[in-house]
Amino acid sequence: MAKGRIDVLESFCKSCGLCVEACPVKVLRISDKINSKGYRPVEQYKEGCIACRMCATMCPDAAIQVYKIEENS
Repeated sequence: MAKGRIDVLESFCKSCGLCVEACPVKVLRISDKINSKGYRPVEQYKEGCIACRMCATMCPDAAIQVYKIEENS
């Protein structure tokens, strides 16, 4: 299975939670820190991302970038 990771553009995240709900492997959550606009941005809090891009697809503010991690055989 593919592995991945996300980067969140924290200044764009409005804590709507759509990405958290869309994640099939449940590796995202709303963080405790507060961004410059007063929202709590989403974060990847554990391993297990499969780089499916569902979170980025659901994000209305394009605040998530997904990266596939290449595994060396």
